[in-house]
Amino acid sequence: MSCVRIGSDNVAGALMFMEERWKQNITTRPFQYEFLEDMIDNLYRSEGRLSRVVIYFTALSIFIACLGLFGLASFTAEQKTKEIGIRKVMGASVTGVVILLFKQFGKLILIANLIGWPLAYVFLRRWLANFHYRISIGIEVFVLSAATVLAIAFASIAFQSIRAALTDPAAAIRYE
Repeated sequence: MSCVRIGSDNVAGALMFMEERWKQNITTRPFQYEFLEDMIDNLYRSEGRLSRVVIYFTALSIFIACLGLFGLASFTAEQKTKEIGIRKVMGASVTGVVILLFKQFGKLILIANLIGWPLAYVFLRRWLANFHYRISIGIEVFVLSAATVLAIAFASIAFQSIRAALTDPAAAIRYE
Protein backbone atom coordinates (compact mmCIF):
# COMPACT_ATOMS: atom_id res chain seq x y z
CA MET A 1 0.00 0.00 0.00
CA SER A 2 1.35 3.39 -0.98
CA CYS A 3 0.14 6.82 -0.08
CA VAL A 4 0.24 9.77 -2.45
CA ARG A 5 -0.85 13.32 -1.82
CA ILE A 6 -2.46 15.01 -4.79
CA GLY A 7 -3.90 18.45 -5.26
CA SER A 8 -7.64 18.88 -5.40
CA ASP A 9 -7.58 20.99 -8.57
CA ASN A 10 -7.06 18.07 -11.03
CA VAL A 11 -7.85 14.79 -9.29
CA ALA A 12 -8.89 12.93 -12.45
CA GLY A 13 -5.72 13.91 -14.28
CA ALA A 14 -3.52 12.89 -11.35
CA LEU A 15 -5.26 9.51 -11.12
CA MET A 16 -4.79 8.90 -14.85
CA PHE A 17 -1.10 9.80 -14.57
CA MET A 18 -0.60 7.44 -11.62
CA GLU A 19 -2.43 4.63 -13.41
CA GLU A 20 -0.21 5.01 -16.47
CA ARG A 21 2.94 4.92 -14.35
CA TRP A 22 1.59 1.93 -12.40
CA LYS A 23 0.93 -0.04 -15.57
CA GLN A 24 4.41 0.79 -16.89
CA ASN A 25 6.19 -0.39 -13.72
CA ILE A 26 3.93 -3.06 -12.20
CA THR A 27 2.16 -5.34 -14.64
CA THR A 28 1.19 -8.15 -12.28
CA ARG A 29 -1.33 -6.27 -10.16
CA PRO A 30 -4.17 -3.95 -11.19
CA PHE A 31 -4.16 -0.28 -10.22
CA GLN A 32 -6.48 0.33 -7.28
CA TYR A 33 -6.91 3.46 -5.23
CA GLU A 34 -8.91 4.69 -2.29
CA PHE A 35 -9.14 8.16 -0.80
CA LEU A 36 -8.17 8.69 2.83
CA GLU A 37 -11.42 10.54 3.47
CA ASP A 38 -13.39 7.45 2.42
CA MET A 39 -11.27 5.18 4.60
CA ILE A 40 -11.82 7.38 7.67
CA ASP A 41 -15.51 7.67 6.87
CA ASN A 42 -15.81 3.87 6.75
CA LEU A 43 -14.06 3.57 10.11
CA TYR A 44 -16.47 5.88 11.89
CA ARG A 45 -19.71 5.06 10.05
CA SER A 46 -20.60 2.37 12.59
CA GLU A 47 -20.03 4.85 15.42
CA GLY A 48 -22.47 7.22 13.76
CA ARG A 49 -25.11 4.49 13.55
CA LEU A 50 -24.51 3.54 17.18
CA SER A 51 -24.85 7.19 18.14
CA ARG A 52 -28.24 7.49 16.43
CA VAL A 53 -29.52 4.29 18.05
CA VAL A 54 -28.35 5.47 21.47
CA ILE A 55 -30.05 8.84 21.00
CA TYR A 56 -33.37 7.22 20.02
CA PHE A 57 -33.33 4.77 22.91
CA THR A 58 -32.27 7.51 25.33
CA ALA A 59 -35.20 9.68 24.27
CA LEU A 60 -37.56 6.71 24.60
CA SER A 61 -36.24 5.80 28.05
CA ILE A 62 -36.50 9.41 29.24
CA PHE A 63 -40.09 9.55 28.02
CA ILE A 64 -40.98 6.29 29.78
CA ALA A 65 -39.22 7.45 32.95
CA CYS A 66 -41.17 10.72 32.89
CA LEU A 67 -44.43 8.81 32.51
CA GLY A 68 -43.50 6.62 35.47
CA LEU A 69 -42.46 9.61 37.53
CA PHE A 70 -45.68 11.41 36.63
CA GLY A 71 -47.69 8.37 37.72
CA LEU A 72 -45.72 8.03 40.94
CA ALA A 73 -46.19 11.74 41.67
CA SER A 74 -49.94 11.36 41.06
CA PHE A 75 -50.08 8.39 43.39
CA THR A 76 -48.07 10.17 46.10
CA ALA A 77 -50.15 13.34 45.83
CA GLU A 78 -53.31 11.23 46.06
CA GLN A 79 -52.04 9.46 49.17
CA LYS A 80 -50.97 12.70 50.82
CA THR A 81 -54.21 14.55 50.10
CA LYS A 82 -55.14 14.75 53.78
CA GLU A 83 -51.64 15.82 54.84
CA ILE A 84 -51.56 18.49 52.14
CA GLY A 85 -55.00 19.74 53.25
CA ILE A 86 -53.86 20.01 56.87
CA ARG A 87 -50.69 21.82 55.83
CA LYS A 88 -52.77 24.25 53.73
CA VAL A 89 -55.08 24.95 56.69
CA MET A 90 -52.01 25.58 58.85
CA GLY A 91 -50.78 28.17 56.32
CA ALA A 92 -48.49 26.29 53.96
CA SER A 93 -47.94 27.91 50.58
CA VAL A 94 -48.21 26.21 47.21
CA THR A 95 -44.43 26.42 46.91
CA GLY A 96 -44.03 24.70 50.28
CA VAL A 97 -46.27 21.83 49.20
CA VAL A 98 -44.43 21.45 45.88
CA ILE A 99 -41.09 21.37 47.72
CA LEU A 100 -42.48 18.81 50.18
CA LEU A 101 -43.41 16.42 47.40
CA PHE A 102 -40.26 17.08 45.38
CA LYS A 103 -37.97 16.38 48.36
CA GLN A 104 -38.93 12.72 48.35
CA PHE A 105 -38.20 12.29 44.68
CA GLY A 106 -35.12 14.51 44.72
CA LYS A 107 -33.40 12.33 47.31
CA LEU A 108 -34.12 9.19 45.31
CA ILE A 109 -32.86 10.79 42.11
CA LEU A 110 -29.62 11.89 43.77
CA ILE A 111 -29.08 8.40 45.20
CA ALA A 112 -29.69 6.91 41.76
CA ASN A 113 -27.13 9.31 40.26
CA LEU A 114 -24.55 8.41 42.88
CA ILE A 115 -25.03 4.74 42.05
CA GLY A 116 -25.05 5.31 38.30
CA TRP A 117 -22.06 7.64 38.01
CA PRO A 118 -19.33 5.04 38.71
CA LEU A 119 -20.97 2.56 36.34
CA ALA A 120 -21.25 5.15 33.59
CA TYR A 121 -17.66 6.27 34.16
CA VAL A 122 -16.32 2.73 33.80
CA PHE A 123 -18.45 2.05 30.71
CA LEU A 124 -17.42 5.30 29.02
CA ARG A 125 -13.73 4.77 29.78
CA ARG A 126 -13.84 1.32 28.20
CA TRP A 127 -15.73 2.58 25.16
CA LEU A 128 -13.43 5.56 24.64
CA ALA A 129 -10.34 3.34 24.97
CA ASN A 130 -11.13 1.98 21.47
CA PHE A 131 -10.45 5.36 19.84
CA HIS A 132 -7.05 6.62 18.81
CA TYR A 133 -7.82 10.19 19.87
CA ARG A 134 -9.64 10.35 23.21
CA ILE A 135 -11.26 12.91 25.40
CA SER A 136 -11.22 12.78 29.15
CA ILE A 137 -14.43 12.44 31.10
CA GLY A 138 -14.76 15.19 33.67
CA ILE A 139 -17.07 15.54 36.63
CA GLU A 140 -18.93 18.34 34.84
CA VAL A 141 -20.56 15.78 32.52
CA PHE A 142 -22.04 13.92 35.47
CA VAL A 143 -23.09 17.08 37.31
CA LEU A 144 -24.79 18.37 34.17
CA SER A 145 -26.60 15.06 33.70
CA ALA A 146 -27.78 15.12 37.33
CA ALA A 147 -29.03 18.70 36.93
CA THR A 148 -30.87 17.74 33.75
CA VAL A 149 -32.49 14.75 35.42
CA LEU A 150 -33.53 16.86 38.40
CA ALA A 151 -35.02 19.50 36.06
CA ILE A 152 -36.98 16.87 34.12
CA ALA A 153 -38.15 15.29 37.36
CA PHE A 154 -39.22 18.65 38.75
CA ALA A 155 -41.18 19.39 35.59
CA SER A 156 -42.87 15.98 35.81
CA ILE A 157 -43.70 16.34 39.49
CA ALA A 158 -44.63 20.04 39.46
CA PHE A 159 -47.96 19.55 37.68
CA GLN A 160 -49.30 17.03 40.18
CA SER A 161 -47.87 18.91 43.15
CA ILE A 162 -49.41 22.21 42.13
CA ARG A 163 -52.74 20.54 41.43
CA ALA A 164 -52.70 18.92 44.87
CA ALA A 165 -51.64 22.18 46.53
CA LEU A 166 -54.42 24.19 44.89
CA THR A 167 -57.27 21.90 46.01
CA ASP A 168 -59.68 23.14 48.65
CA PRO A 169 -58.22 22.23 52.08
CA ALA A 170 -61.67 21.41 53.50
CA ALA A 171 -62.38 18.93 50.70
CA ALA A 172 -58.92 17.42 51.12
CA ILE A 173 -59.40 16.87 54.85
CA ARG A 174 -62.80 15.24 54.28
CA TYR A 175 -61.26 13.09 51.53
CA GLU A 176 -60.97 9.91 53.59
